[in-house]
Amino acid sequence: MLEIVCCLLQDGKSCNCLVRALATWSGAFMGLMLILLGGMIPSAFLVPGADFSSQVISLPSTWQVPALLMCALVCGARAGIIASFAYLTIGLFYLPVFSDGGSFDYVSSPSFGYLLGFIPAAWLTGRLASQINMNNLVSLTLAALAGLLLLQTCGLLNLIVGTSMGRWPIDLQELIFSYSMAPLPAQIMLCPAVGMIAVFLRDLLFVE
Repeated sequence: MLEIVCCLLQDGKSCNCLVRALATWSGAFMGLMLILLGGMIPSAFLVPGADFSSQVISLPSTWQVPALLMCALVCGARAGIIASFAYLTIGLFYLPVFSDGGSFDYVSSPSFGYLLGFIPAAWLTGRLASQINMNNLVSLTLAALAGLLLLQTCGLLNLIVGTSMGRWPIDLQELIFSYSMAPLPAQIMLCPAVGMIAVFLRDLLFVE
């Protein structure tokens, strides 16, 4: 919001500055809504059959992380970071929007490292997507994968540090399987879908 105020105080280029600021904040708001909604939508994919039938196979993940990556791909790093901060603030201080609830006590949860990883993941994904010649499916999918791997790295570091400090009465291997290995294949499989949607939205919104 300070960015908008600063734009209003400038002359000459204030209109362009204001448009960029409004785009960032509106993108952050939409990203926040997508993250909140994505946490409630289980992921799945459709398998076509030989007799023109189809089968829906559920995946052990939700659309929350893909929603974050999509926000960064379409709206940029700054909007993704703002949306991530807003989501963490809501979950820690206001509403139980995390997978296992909320409140500040969630900081000591094994999964908090993955939530904290939203911020650097949004930054990296948005920065990669803002490079030249990125508006294609392969490039945006790879940018989403890079953000996902950074998010997973943050979560793994939290698990390793927490286990070494004796914060949880669970083996590190079991924690890694539950919080990383189980949802990771599904999250990787969703990255091409995120890239495809991002290509469409970037073309629709004239994002270069």
